[in-house]
Amino acid sequence: MSRHLPPLNWFRVFEAAARHQKFTAAADELGMTQSAVSQQIRALEERLATQLFLRQPRGLLLTDAGRKLLPKVSSSIENLKNAIDMFDIGPRIGNLTVAASVSIAQWVIAPHLTEFSTAHPHLKTRVLGTIWADDFKSSIADVEVRFGAASNVGHNAKRLIPDALIAVSAPRNDPWDTYPLIEAVGTTEGWKDWRIQSGTVLSAEPTIFVDSYGVALSMAVNGVGIALVSSLLAKPLIAKGQLIQIDPAAIPSSEGYFLAIRKDNAHACDFAEWLVGKMGAST
Repeated sequence: MSRHLPPLNWFRVFEAAARHQKFTAAADELGMTQSAVSQQIRALEERLATQLFLRQPRGLLLTDAGRKLLPKVSSSIENLKNAIDMFDIGPRIGNLTVAASVSIAQWVIAPHLTEFSTAHPHLKTRVLGTIWADDFKSSIADVEVRFGAASNVGHNAKRLIPDALIAVSAPRNDPWDTYPLIEAVGTTEGWKDWRIQSGTVLSAEPTIFVDSYGVALSMAVNGVGIALVSSLLAKPLIAKGQLIQIDPAAIPSSEGYFLAIRKDNAHACDFAEWLVGKMGAST
């Protein structure tokens, strides 16, 4: 019987925390909050049914299980980096490389890319879906759409559009409180914050955890449960009738989507203008 892997980002967070022996330092490296790092470590420990760290006032110590896991995780991450290096051939004339949060790549860029390609028939466009902060640090992209807080996305990145979190589900007739709640880990706000804002009767705790708003959105569209996601991603699907917003409540998001471009690249400027237009039209 096959065993499903936990989200790969949990291992990335584990490796950074083990290397630094502090959640704070790992959070700084990965462009996350300390609470998000701690939450993902707890999620990995629960998934593996074992404690990986001893939490001490001065830092972290690996348990025996953590010490056994670390070298395998470290070598796997290094192998992934080496594999990616084989394809990073760098920007070329007539090529456009876009590195974007997987959620933006799937739900904003992919549905409309034909329109941009038709307007630029001689341009080869390469889209890289990114998850980890390190993906951007080593990026060769002409355009980057980064997800995170303003303090950790880089000084050259500008926030695209103010965002909020809303609760969405596929259309259904059953009572909302019978549906499982889906939460994206590694983000600052969650269902607890949404309940305070909405005063809703949804009292259950989330039981399904994913590593991005994009995955949460996909699950909601497929009827898995109610997802707390970025309104920027959800509103086009609400407009199409694929999702409904179960409550008017919307909570401001500490994180958001930020745009950075190579200003000396005319194609990058064209793509950025097109993308901003698409994202603005969805709000």
